[in-house]
Amino acid sequence: MNKLDYRLEIAAALKRELGGSHRAIKVSMNWAGASERTAKNWLAGAHGPAGEHLIELMRHSDEVAETVLALCGRSEACLSLELAYLRTALVRMLTTADEIMGAET
Repeated sequence: MNKLDYRLEIAAALKRELGGSHRAIKVSMNWAGASERTAKNWLAGAHGPAGEHLIELMRHSDEVAETVLALCGRSEACLSLELAYLRTALVRMLTTADEIMGAET
């Protein structure tokens, strides 16, 4: 992997998560505590986030976290994350179903 691949992969992950709008810039800035110019560069693939910015983006974005894990050859960790997200979603759905069914009786 080279720097260009990294930058483009992170840009693609952010766009998948946030779209390509001005809102995406604002959200990226907020998540990472970065400047507007920095967030624009990430979304354009001109620069990739490093250090603390990358950690903060991974904390808030499943797409960025999965992309970084895949880039470093840890695809099995991506699968574990996906299973955890699916489990959480299933628990929420079952809880909602229980509440609806309880309200009907």
